Amino acid sequence: MKPFLQAENLSKRWGELMLFEDISFTIFEEKKVALIAKNGTGKSTLLDILAGKETAEAGKVTLTNDIEIGYFEQIPKLNPTYSVIEEIFESDNEKLKTVKAFELAVAHNNQEDIAEISAKMDELNAWDFEVEIKQILTQLKITQLEQKVSELSGGQQKRLALAKILINKPDLLILDEPTNHLDLEMIEWLEAYLSKTKATLLMVTHDRYFLDRVCNEIIEMEDNQIYRYQGNYSYFLEKRAQRIEMQQASVTKAKNLMRTEIEWIRRMPKARGTKAKYRVDAFQDLKEKASQKFNDKSVQLNVKSARLGKKIVEMENISKSFPEVNLIENFSYKFSRYEKVGIVGKNGTGKTTFLNLVTSAMQPDSGKIEIGKTIKFGYYRQDGIEFDPQERVIEAVQKIAEYIFFEDGSKMSAGQMLNHFLFPPETQYNYIEKLSGGEQRRLYLCTVLMQNPNFLILDEPTNDLDIMTLNVLEEYLISFAGCVVVVSHDRFFMDKIVDHLFVFEGDGIVSDFPGNYTIYRNDFLDKQAKKQALEKAQKPVKKQLNKSSSQPVKRKFTFSEKREFEQLETDIADLEIQKNRLEELLNSGSLPHDELYQKSMELEKIKTLLDEKEFRWLELSEIG
Repeated sequence: MKPFLQAENLSKRWGELMLFEDISFTIFEEKKVALIAKNGTGKSTLLDILAGKETAEAGKVTLTNDIEIGYFEQIPKLNPTYSVIEEIFESDNEKLKTVKAFELAVAHNNQEDIAEISAKMDELNAWDFEVEIKQILTQLKITQLEQKVSELSGGQQKRLALAKILINKPDLLILDEPTNHLDLEMIEWLEAYLSKTKATLLMVTHDRYFLDRVCNEIIEMEDNQIYRYQGNYSYFLEKRAQRIEMQQASVTKAKNLMRTEIEWIRRMPKARGTKAKYRVDAFQDLKEKASQKFNDKSVQLNVKSARLGKKIVEMENISKSFPEVNLIENFSYKFSRYEKVGIVGKNGTGKTTFLNLVTSAMQPDSGKIEIGKTIKFGYYRQDGIEFDPQERVIEAVQKIAEYIFFEDGSKMSAGQMLNHFLFPPETQYNYIEKLSGGEQRRLYLCTVLMQNPNFLILDEPTNDLDIMTLNVLEEYLISFAGCVVVVSHDRFFMDKIVDHLFVFEGDGIVSDFPGNYTIYRNDFLDKQAKKQALEKAQKPVKKQLNKSSSQPVKRKFTFSEKREFEQLETDIADLEIQKNRLEELLNSGSLPHDELYQKSMELEKIKTLLDEKEFRWLELSEIG
């Protein structure tokens, strides 16, 4: 394998804090690599250095053969004066420029330009490229090509930046939390896209299904050490556990040996001068090894919840709409003790509005909501809260309470609470402006949970939290003695936590699905996709009207579309055979556990690919 990027002895400091020191690793061609590290250890800063956006204090980054890097940053830098199409196609690539001209001609219905540019598209063999670009824009819901970048929301700008990078097809993709601000359908599409692409990939993400299905190598950065794992996330978990066990055993063994050496040193003082000098030197090495502290701290979220009465939250025939959009219509539900509900649905279908209704931050247009007298909400909002950057960490928590009191009469100080959230005493007096984005989210989580709620509402709690913190948050929520309502695009998190789902389908429809996200995705969405495909196939083909004659004109296949249509028929038949074989294997009962998991993941990928190709076949069949 050819090395694409080499990081040698990199060091970087943020003020007085050393983020990382003297770290080295190599990214090889066609590898799909994930970087895993705790919040505050400089993951985003490291990506900035690798992409040439920032310089290291020491060390160097070497690129092989001047490869092109596409860098997706958490906060994208776009030109606000550009239109969407200008931003997407900002490139010297001739194919991209030609596709841009073609799209503009189509947008303005300029038939003369369309004919002229179509000839150039044929010459450059750019039709397949144009199809792929359209698929990327469609999947990321970028449709208003002439809208100004300055008019887009933060989430729309992130999707635009991601589309621009994917369309430009760089040699090395560096992605910093690419799944944030994408809905579940977009995440699944991006997962499938990156799995198939031949591009070399380095990314930071907390989405563990994404990691497991896309990446074939994990780089873990811990305590200024780099550990490499040649496999996906499941393999990483297994091998990391083995590494930790070996390290702990090594330190324990060194401590036992050191006790023996201490006795020898004390008993034999005269031996230090001559023959036993090697033994004294070895003792110093042993002492250093035995004093190593394995830093496997995790956030301990053992906060108890306030007592929960019989009545929780009861919603009766509630409706809520805004001009031109109906979000919730005649929805009724009575929450039960200890239940955990996940909320899924496309952006703009009313998920956050529903949370505001539950907490009485917003009133329904009709219907009523009754909240039990013992209910104490803890609301973790997606947009977080504005901390004073000049405030110290301990001060932000003490403003809420000096002590947290529990039902059993016990109490916990603000400092003790911060300790549980991995803010040891030496960092509690740091200024908030020195915290990373993930550390600030962890501090915000601390301020929500320390209020001792018994009804937790979590709106995208997984954004910017590291995987280690997520693992512990999940364990806390599983044992939480209260109700939980969670909105999240993290499928792993949802599968682990929720008992059932409220599915926001749009047009005011909210359905209750009895299962976690994966069950919902495999069952409900598959049925919907087949239903939509059937409806689409049965619809009469719309004819394109020629404006001058008002007569229907049916467009014929281009050469590339005809070739694509024929290839799709072959591909669909092959995929059906593969799908049937895998289903037979999975139903045979003869596969070992690890192979059963692998084959089931393979089947999911084939089903997704089959759906994509069937939909494309239907689109082309309407033309030909």
